[in-house]
Amino acid sequence: MPLELIPILALIAMFAAATLLPINMGTLGFVAAFLVGTLAVGMNTDDIIAGFPSELFLTLVGVTYLFAIAQNNGTVDLMVRGAVRMVRGRVAFIPWVMFGITGVLTALGALGPAAVAIIAPIALNFARRYKINALLMGMMVIHGAQAGGFSPISIYGVTVNNIVAKADLVNSPVALFLGSLFFNAAIGVALFAFLGGRSLIGRTVHDDIETPEDINETADGSGGPTPSGDGRGGTTTMSSTRVETEVDAPLLPTKSVTYDQVLTIIGLVALAVFSLILDLDIGFVSMTVAAVLALASPKAQKGAVSQISWSTVLLIGGVLTFVGVLQEAGSVEWVGNGVARLGMPLLVALLLCYLGGIVSAFASSTAILGATIPLAVPLLLAGEVSPIGVVVALAISSTIVDVSPFSTNGALVLANAHDVDRDKFYKQILKYSALVVAIGPLIAWAALVLPGWL
Repeated sequence: MPLELIPILALIAMFAAATLLPINMGTLGFVAAFLVGTLAVGMNTDDIIAGFPSELFLTLVGVTYLFAIAQNNGTVDLMVRGAVRMVRGRVAFIPWVMFGITGVLTALGALGPAAVAIIAPIALNFARRYKINALLMGMMVIHGAQAGGFSPISIYGVTVNNIVAKADLVNSPVALFLGSLFFNAAIGVALFAFLGGRSLIGRTVHDDIETPEDINETADGSGGPTPSGDGRGGTTTMSSTRVETEVDAPLLPTKSVTYDQVLTIIGLVALAVFSLILDLDIGFVSMTVAAVLALASPKAQKGAVSQISWSTVLLIGGVLTFVGVLQEAGSVEWVGNGVARLGMPLLVALLLCYLGGIVSAFASSTAILGATIPLAVPLLLAGEVSPIGVVVALAISSTIVDVSPFSTNGALVLANAHDVDRDKFYKQILKYSALVVAIGPLIAWAALVLPGWL
């Protein structure tokens, strides 16, 4: 067996095990890096550890810590209330408000599942109350998360840009961000047109005002968090009653903006300015902003450290450490040579897009991005296809399938749906995700790789 094939087989085994068993793929990544690196490749532990993505680790921890503080002090809730008021309660705009808010959260650095976990229960409560198609609302939230998910300061964006930069490929963070933004926005338009969005035009929230008795049935009266979901998504979500009824004044009074929220908004603006304009390290800047907020208001950061997405940190750290072993073994070049012998780079790019989409529907999108882009590097270095176009197409193909009920985002939407036949809703999500997996990568490839305009 060729040495180069051993790490690839280990990678396939990792994906299979992480899909079939409840185990973090990052754990398997570290184990595979150690076993394959020492036993097969002949690396020592120092060389293996050198592949650990320390810069990305700092970014993940800093950004998720900052976002946890923003969630705890009500800044996210403030953004949602403000967005709903901006559209003056027009029902047709509410799905787009949820799309936009989720996109802003991920663009600012929130993990996609974290943003969906916060906004999905709010959005699906709106859907129940104002008779909006639950599938439309749930999918708008997920695609909104993907629309903002590749900003230069987002987790996905930083991950992809770091991988591309280390491979010395031509890169365009702006093209990556805008490509995902417009692609998911186009899907949102199609969803709105085919899932009943046109029937919402002209309606306002005041056409379906519930009585205070109806509201009390869904509120616990304390103004605090209320668990929701049936447990299938494994998530306890915030009550959205406070947010959803804000638009129906005078049912609930308007809340004043707190000092902590103002300071958090200033911090988020500072993060964007210092990291995007002054080109300072995102991890250090986000950690600095989070530390300032924690010092200014210790109560607001209580529990924020435990809300850092340690499972994602473990996932990315383990997978990318193993990718270092994969590269050291020459597997990437070996695959690249095999691709070159096919003599059809456009077809190979399409197959990679489908590989990312199909596997990501069942496994972590972040892990798929960390594995498929390095495998495409030899193809991209050959110069026969646009590196930027292929990277953007791979990124889109590996994330739009997060609508699957087997992914975290899809499960969150399923768990938080109200007043629907859950089995029927599950089948609707499954059919939609199958459609996305079938044609999504093809459209991304046809729009971004085939023309070669990027």
